[in-house]
This record gives sequence, structure tokens and C-alpha cells, in this order.
Amino acid sequence: MSPDVLYNLKMLRRLLIIIVLFLPVFAFASELPEYYLNVSFDIQNAKIIGIAEIAARSKNITVNTGQLKILDVSINKQRMPFDIRNGILKIPGVDNAIVEIRYEGAFRDNNNVVGEKGISLTGQWYPQIDGLFKYRLKAILPEGYEAVSEAEGIIKNTKNGSAEFIFEFPHPIDGITLVAAKRYKIIKGSFNDIEILAYFFQEDIELAKKYIEYTKKYLKLYEGIIGKYPYKRFSIVENFLPTGLSMPTYTLLGQDVVKLSFIVEASLGHEILHQWFGNLVYADYEKGNWTEGLTTYLADHLYEEQKGRGWEYRKQALVDYESYVNEKNEFPVREFRGRVGFASRAIGYGKAAMIFHMLKKMTGEDVFYRSLRNFIKEKAFQKASWDDLRAILERNYGKDLQWFFRQWLDEKGLPELRFKNVKAVRKGNKFEVSFDIAQGEKAYVMDVPVTLHFGDIKRKESFRVDKKTNSFSMVVDTEPEKIVMDEDYDIARRLSNKEIPPVIARLIGDEKILIALPVSKNEPYSGISDMLKEKDALQKEIKDIKDSDIKASSIIIIGNDNPLVKRLYGKPETIDAGFSIIVKSNPLNHQKVIGIINGRSKDEIDAAFRKIFHYGKYSALAFDRGKNIYKRIDESERGVVVNLMEQPMAVAVSDLKTLNEVINSVSNKKVIYTGEQHDQFAHHNIQLQVIKGLYLRNKRLAVGMEMFQRPFQGVLDDYTAGRISEKEFLKKSEYFKRWVFDYNLYKPIMDFAREEKIPLVALNIRREIVAKVSKSGLDSLSDKEKKEIPQQMDFSDNEYRDRLMKVFKMHQNSKDRNFDFFYQSQILWDESMAQSIDEFFKKNPDFQQNGQFVVIAGRGHIQYGSGIPKRTFRRNGYEYAVILNDANMERNIADYIFYPQLMEGITSPKLMVSLKEEDGRVRIGGFPENSVSEKAGLKTGDIILSIDSESIGSVEDMKIHLFYKKKGETVKVKVLRKRFILGNVEMEFDVTL
Repeated sequence: MSPDVLYNLKMLRRLLIIIVLFLPVFAFASELPEYYLNVSFDIQNAKIIGIAEIAARSKNITVNTGQLKILDVSINKQRMPFDIRNGILKIPGVDNAIVEIRYEGAFRDNNNVVGEKGISLTGQWYPQIDGLFKYRLKAILPEGYEAVSEAEGIIKNTKNGSAEFIFEFPHPIDGITLVAAKRYKIIKGSFNDIEILAYFFQEDIELAKKYIEYTKKYLKLYEGIIGKYPYKRFSIVENFLPTGLSMPTYTLLGQDVVKLSFIVEASLGHEILHQWFGNLVYADYEKGNWTEGLTTYLADHLYEEQKGRGWEYRKQALVDYESYVNEKNEFPVREFRGRVGFASRAIGYGKAAMIFHMLKKMTGEDVFYRSLRNFIKEKAFQKASWDDLRAILERNYGKDLQWFFRQWLDEKGLPELRFKNVKAVRKGNKFEVSFDIAQGEKAYVMDVPVTLHFGDIKRKESFRVDKKTNSFSMVVDTEPEKIVMDEDYDIARRLSNKEIPPVIARLIGDEKILIALPVSKNEPYSGISDMLKEKDALQKEIKDIKDSDIKASSIIIIGNDNPLVKRLYGKPETIDAGFSIIVKSNPLNHQKVIGIINGRSKDEIDAAFRKIFHYGKYSALAFDRGKNIYKRIDESERGVVVNLMEQPMAVAVSDLKTLNEVINSVSNKKVIYTGEQHDQFAHHNIQLQVIKGLYLRNKRLAVGMEMFQRPFQGVLDDYTAGRISEKEFLKKSEYFKRWVFDYNLYKPIMDFAREEKIPLVALNIRREIVAKVSKSGLDSLSDKEKKEIPQQMDFSDNEYRDRLMKVFKMHQNSKDRNFDFFYQSQILWDESMAQSIDEFFKKNPDFQQNGQFVVIAGRGHIQYGSGIPKRTFRRNGYEYAVILNDANMERNIADYIFYPQLMEGITSPKLMVSLKEEDGRVRIGGFPENSVSEKAGLKTGDIILSIDSESIGSVEDMKIHLFYKKKGETVKVKVLRKRFILGNVEMEFDVTL
């Protein structure tokens, strides 16, 4: 057959198609109305001119005209008057008639653009009528343009400098789009009988083949799962606008978007799957949009599942829900219509995807996928609802699912789940693990997976819960190490605090954001402030930010050098980059987070900050010139975990060390921490031996003591230098006023330091400040008091916080106290001592070279390194060792633990009275049982004037005097006794101690 004949046959075929498609009279025999749209463009003026011909099937039609200018309306070629109100045109009496609407419009922004870059019409660009129509589109464009719309086939004719496109889509649809540009280059491919086309701009044409190959992969995947691709062609179309859309037969991706590597690896598949869900079976939006949840589940989630990371994807969906959804913006899944923000996405995409996951787990894969194939077959080119999907699932599953859809689709929120009363007990030669699964206020019905861990072996079972508390048990052969609820995130549920990492999503999703302004140079960060004004973010200077503000808010801290960073985290983590953001848990409120933002210049900041909203799942990001160079997600727990058993610790007896061997081992450390129980002579003896042993090896030694407070450093210096006596020292240091433990416990250490002129360092902050913080928090301090506290403090050690919580709950009056204030006081205590150590090194360069420092403090401040050691190391990086006495054998609790024999020691005698100080006088408030003073004749209410003729003006005076007495000695106590009638009288008594 000759080329001329072939050409004539092709032209004849085109002509026949045109005649069939575009006869001036519509055939009303078809089931659905038809909509013929003929448009042309004035590119220079961003203008569209169009004629819409609608085959009406009802007596009245309502046309949404939006911003279009309606030029003329006719019915069956007869012009008619028309009235448009609020963008709505109502046309009565049109049953079985042809309605013609002539219109024009100008589009320069938003969803519709006509311009030199191209044409993108995805919004309201023609008169729209609700419902499904069979659309037929003809578009006339300047020569050189290529155009795409919903089409099984496209006919292009070029004549007289114009290009005419005829789009054939013989299926009902609820709306059409049009995209065109003169820059398009077209690359073709195929998969089976499906034509694949890539419309890419010349500068990005090298990406086209990659997109076509990935399209083949996705088509193969989904044809294997849910059935044959429904159309003859599929196009990947690049857009000059930042879009990411899927329409029947094509997807429209923005130019910046197509260059991102993850688009072909996930997003492209998502849009292709929409060809079945959303573009073949349409969402009945009035009854809810199910398409995004299902597509997310079978695309984005499925790809991660294939890599063995499905649980991570599901967890991230729940993290997003926690981050973006709150009481104000939460709504039931059934009310989801489309994405309008992060919260709606977390519900309509994330939570809905979890619902489909739970459906598949409950019904089984065979029933689930068979139901989807039935759904597609029965609802093709129709609007379908959640209930339509439910009906088909019920038919294949053979069970009622209304209860499931009701609780997950019609209720707001997610269930809260936690373990209670978990026990593992031996039962013969087996172990019985019993536990309760407790829910929050609302009880859901669901199957909860529970996993027992035995080292590398697991046993997993599901338990049906249906009330606020259900009790269960599992019998196993081996004692399990831990029990974990929903470790694979198979349930849509609230996450526990330990499961949620600090991420950007939690920061930008918070209702209440506080911006901590930098101390200086705020101008480079002005763009951040402007963007966050939309979220009603509150800005404050550092001096105005109280702990109550921090506790109530998620915070953006501007600048690594911002004092608030040191105030909360000590030494900040930094990333060397043009722009960085690091998100941490808010140490004063773990429901909130804190983001530390730093930038080298305004250009770097402006280029990067807008992008962080697309990186919500990350804990840290870094950019250079707007390009991401680093990202990180911080670790968090997997599932709800309860540890049942820890591996027993063992010590190799052959590795036991003597005291001297330990001293040798730590002699190369800069700082040696020696922990104590304050009232144990044996512990203080170990401390003394460590000090002596280190001093023998290095004369440049200093000793820091928790017992003494910083304002009294001069008194310590005078004492070690021999300038004052011990008695003067005890008085001037206010030892007995500020420390409750017998001085005899520390005297040997003090004597050795004085004898060898070893510097003693007062580590502690004033007791009054600690007491005030413990009672009312850091905010209660005056400006003068705040000058005494460290500017650098780290509140972020959660393990330390948990240990302190246990200590706090052991106190009898814990219910009447505030743990947050208690925690602040402990951190203040630790940080002050760490600062004192660091300041000593900074003031003594010779110690920086080869000196050593021994710390004497309660073991709670030292064990695990959490209290003083890590905080000192944060400041100076000096290596250290931790030595404890009589501590439990636990991993990482210390470097060495001594178990000394009990040691007796001489303590100061006591008068055995309770005392009250009033106006410079000491009054007896009462006596313990068998009090030597009561036996000697003293009475409640007596005012002690002197002991052995030495005036007593305070309890401290009395303790100092008694310190130099021995048990069995007799002292003369002079008192002032009030008598009701005879008046006051001075009396003296001999009291044997």
C-alpha cells in the first residue's frame, strides 16, 4: 500500500472520529448528559474564550461560573436572559435541551494560569455543573503548543498558524482539566497495550525515560494486585506550576517536583494508583473522601512495606497525627473531603490509611484485595462512598463491619492504650505473664498485638479488647525480658511520650509557638518571624521568658548563641551549615518541643526556612544555599514497652581490684568523683584514702566538697592556709547551719587538706536559693538571685529525670509538692557544682596542665554520671572517673564500686532537745524519749543562755560548742525560765552528755 493511500486512510479515520464526537445535535439515548467544550486562547492577555454546550437531563440546572464572564446563554439556539448571583447561574426549563453558554475569562494566578510559560487549568476555568458528564473538549492553541487533558486519545490538527486538539474521553467524569505549553518535548513508551507518554520541558527531558520506566513498574504492580489499568494511555506531564495532581489518564507534576528523587520512587506510584481510586471509581465527596487513605495505603505505605519498613511508615503516620491534630482542628475521617493543611492530611491520608491496614489485618489479604477488585468492577465511573466499600467487604468477609466503620470513621480521635499490672511469675516449669490493657475515656473494640521478647526470639499474639480495662495472660516456657504492645504499629492509636521523637512536625503543628528572639542581629531572621505570624506565634526577648512560658509552649530559639539554649540544654549541639534546625524535647514539658534555628546570613535563612515544612518527620536538618545536606530522626521507643527482666549482672572475681589498684587506674583522670552516703564513716574513709593515694602520685590536687557553699570559699581558703582555727572555720562557714551531718564525718579529710595545703573548693550554691527553687521554681528568683545561678543548665536528661521522679515519690509530702520545681532545684544543684569545678580549672592554669580534682558529694549527684560528672564534662571535656560506695551493681552506674566494712566513728554528743531560734535566742521546743536534758531538769520553753559560760545565740553556736565535747562529759547549761507569777528566772543545770 502506497504512502499516499495510508495517509488518506488516516485522515479519513480522523474525520470519522470528529464527526462522531462532535455532531451539533447530542444523542439523548446515552445514560449520562454530555458536555461539549470548545475553547481558544489569547495568550498575551491571559485570556480564554469558550463555548460550552450542555445536553441537559433535568428541568433545571445550576451552573457555577466563578470568576468567568458569561457573554451569552441560549437554549436550543434561542438566546435567553440570565442573572448571575454570587457566581451561580440558574437556568430553568431545560429538560432534554441543549444549553449553550459563551464565556471568557482571564487567568494569571492560583489554580488557573494562561501565559507565556504555558497554560495550566485545573480549577474553575469553564462553567461547571455538579455531577457526572461525558465531556468532549476541543482546544485551539498557537502553533507549536502541545496540550494534554483527560483523554483516551488525542487528535491534533495544525492549520493557519494554530493547533487544534480534540480530546476523546468516552466515560463519565465530574470535571476536566487542560494543560498546554510550547516547550514540551514528548517521549513515548508502552506497557502491554497501554501507551505511555512523557511531556517534559526541554531542560528536563533527560528525566522522561526514567519516569516512563517507573511508570511501567507501577502499572505492572497494580495490575497484579487490583486489576487491569482502565485506560488506553497514561501521560506524565511536567508543569510550570508547583502541582502534584492525578487526573484520568495523566498526572501533572511541577517542574521543581519532578527533579526530586523520591517522586519517582513513591509519589509517581501514588498518582498512578489514583487512576483506579479517584479517577475510575470516584469519591462521593458528600459522604466522605476515601480515595486518599486507600491510595496512601497501597502506594506510599506499600512501597515501604516491600522494603521491610512498613511499621516505620505507620508509626510516622501516627507521629504526624500527634503533631498536627488537636482538639480544635480534629474531625472524623468520614468528614474528610480534601487536604487543606497538615491536620487534614494526617486525618484523611494517615489515619484513613491506618484504617485500611486494620481492615486488611482483620479480614485477611485475600478478602481485602478481592473486595477491592470487586469494588473497582462494580463502581467504575461512578461515585462511591465508604458505605459502598463496606458493603462489598462485608459480602466477601461474611461478617458485619458496621461497628468497625462506625468507631473508626464517625468518631473523632484515636484510642489510648497502656499496660497495667504487668507481672511475670514462675508457674511450675513455665512462666505466666499477666497484664491488663487499659484504654482512655472511650473504649474501642479492636485486636491489640502483644509481643513477648526472649532475647532474639519473639512470641506475638493478638488480644481483643472491648472495654476500658481487659485482663489477659500468656504462658511461656522461658522468662521473657520485656513485653511490647503494638510494636509494629498495626493499630491507629495515640502514641506514648517515649514513642514520639522530637520532630519538626511537632514544632510547626503546635497551636502555641513562642519565638525566643536573639540577643542581637535579629534582622537576618526577620523572614522567619513574618512567616510564623500566620500561626499567631508570640515573640519575646530572652529576659522576658519565664519557665512558665517554656512549659506552656513549643519554642523556636533563634541563634545557637541564644542564652536560652544554655539555660535549657547546657552546651548546644551545632551543625556547620548555612542554615540548621535542631528539634529537641522541651525539658520542662515533654508534650512540647523546642527548635533551635541558626543561620549564617539572611539569604541562607530565607532560602532554607520555607523548605522545613516539607521535612516534618526529621529532628535535625541542615542546608547550604537552600540545598539539604543533612537530616536526622532521633531515636524513640518502638511500641509500648514494659521491661520484665534484666539480665543479672556478674562480676569476675579474678578481676576484683584493691583500693590501691583502683587509685592507680584513676590516676590518669582529670576529675575523680567519689560518692557517699553522707552518714557513713566507711564511705568517707574510702574518700580519704583515694585523696591520699592520688596526692602521693600528684601533688597538684584539689578537693571539691558538696558540703560547702560558694559564698564561703574565702573561709575555706583561710582554713587550709592556716589563717583561722577550726572553731572559727566552723562558725564562719556556717557548717552546722547549712549541713545537717556531723562534722566528724568529714574532719579527717579536712585535717589532711589543711596539713598538706590542698585547695578545698566550695561546690554548692547557697542553700536558700535551692530551697526557694524547690518550693516555687526558677521563676520565683529575684534578678539578684538569678545572677548567682549558672547560665548554662541542661534539663534534657530524661533517664535522670525518671530516677529523680522515683526519689521524689518516696518523700512523704510529695503530693503537696511540685515535681517540676523539685527537678529544677536538683539540676540547679548539679549545675552549680559542675560550674564550681570548671571555674576552679579556669582560674588555675597549672591545674589545667597536670592537676587533678577530687569531688566529694552524695552518690545521687554522681551515679550514672547524670548529676555533676557529665555536666562538668560538657563544660571542659576533661576525662573523669566515678567511684561509689555500697551501690547496686548496675550497668554504667560507676567505674568502680567499693563495698567497705562497716566502720564506727565518734560523733558529737547531743543535749537531746528540739530547738527553735527566736529573735537571737534558742528556745527548747521539746524532748525525745530518755532525753538527758529533760532528766537534768530542763523544760519545754526554757531559753538556753549559755553552755559552760559560753553564750549561745543560735543552734549553730550550741553545735560548735558540743563538737568539742565527748559523750559522758558534763556541761553546765544556763537557761531563762518564764514563771507565770514570780517572773522570769535564770537557772543552771548540769547535763551529762
